[in-house]
Amino acid sequence: MKNVKHLKCVRCGSTYKATADATTCECGGILDVVYDYDYIKTIFNKDVLKSRDDQTMWRYRELLPIEEDTAPQGLRVGNSPLYNADKVARILGIKKLYIKDDGVNPTSSLKDRASAMAVTKAIEAGYSTIACSSTGNAASSLAGNAAAANLKTYIFVPERAPKGKIAQLMMFGANLTAVKGSYEETFELSKKAIEKYGWYNRNAAINPYLSEGKKTVSLEIIEQLEFNAPEYIAVSVGDGCTIAGVYKGLYDMYNVGLIKKIPRLISVQASGCCPINVAAKNKTNDWTPQEENTYADSIAVGVPRNAHKAINAILDSNGITVNVTDDEIREAQRFLAKECGVFGEPAGVTATAGLKKLCENGIIEKDATVVSIVTGNGLKDIESAINNCPSPVYSRNDLDEFENEFQKRGIKIE
Repeated sequence: MKNVKHLKCVRCGSTYKATADATTCECGGILDVVYDYDYIKTIFNKDVLKSRDDQTMWRYRELLPIEEDTAPQGLRVGNSPLYNADKVARILGIKKLYIKDDGVNPTSSLKDRASAMAVTKAIEAGYSTIACSSTGNAASSLAGNAAAANLKTYIFVPERAPKGKIAQLMMFGANLTAVKGSYEETFELSKKAIEKYGWYNRNAAINPYLSEGKKTVSLEIIEQLEFNAPEYIAVSVGDGCTIAGVYKGLYDMYNVGLIKKIPRLISVQASGCCPINVAAKNKTNDWTPQEENTYADSIAVGVPRNAHKAINAILDSNGITVNVTDDEIREAQRFLAKECGVFGEPAGVTATAGLKKLCENGIIEKDATVVSIVTGNGLKDIESAINNCPSPVYSRNDLDEFENEFQKRGIKIE
């Protein structure tokens, strides 16, 4: 890969060759892909993007760690819409707000970006089986992308995973294990099985290429904004891989000269499970495990596996941390759907919940332009959505009864 120099440990600084099956540093630290930006500048610019027909995440392949002759694998991922949410911006009292809806990806979450990268690297490395642990979205995205790439999958999820995600996994033909325990226990079982059977490892704590796939969401944002970087980008945070990827994409764009500043990241976690935000607020990489005490299952990660990269991303971007309650997440889910038409799952709207809280507290400047990323579709967890809505009006085929039922609820028919 001419565009990649090497892999570098974020903990000790050791460097490694960027092989397709690379995992972690000998010290246990996560590796980061180091690019040759001087070389990339000679082959990648705005004109190259403008002339490119590919509308998937692979349109940025000069900034991705794949071999020149590699054919991308998996489903059609990327090019999700960036909605101009002027109405919501007015409500929040800021100049401009954009909603990046990554719930429209093939398996309905941002995690498809990481999984498409994972199956591509697995095939580069000659593997026929790929595995991971997940709270749900990474699992279903891996199963779908692996099915499209003709790879066998072994998936481990906590037994609390929402039924919508379980349904996806089973339909995609994954060998699924629902672990009786926490996400931490789920991860440990997957780790043991992967080591014993020699499967390709898609786990974010192990595989250095996953955040490289995820970073394409911020590459898209910058291109969709015509290379005018916003002041802030809000991200829901669980294990830390997504916010690390968002920062890496911005860092890439800055270093190849396509943006003049790196936006400040807004790291949003659930109040009941926020180890990364606590550490970042204290400006330290020494985080403390927490209980998985939130109904937003996709970010219920008490032992984050990508904390180091995530904390660095927050601090290096001069970012903001904010924690939100489950009630604030529920309110944001209703708010975003009603005012913007975007239906996100609980973890998917957590970034917007945090942004809303910051605006209400006067933390975000009124002249700011902000992007909030919705990481997963609301149909992923339909039970939570139904519980978060009023019941429908029930009526027989009788106009008087129809009108009376609305009147009972104090709703004026107009």
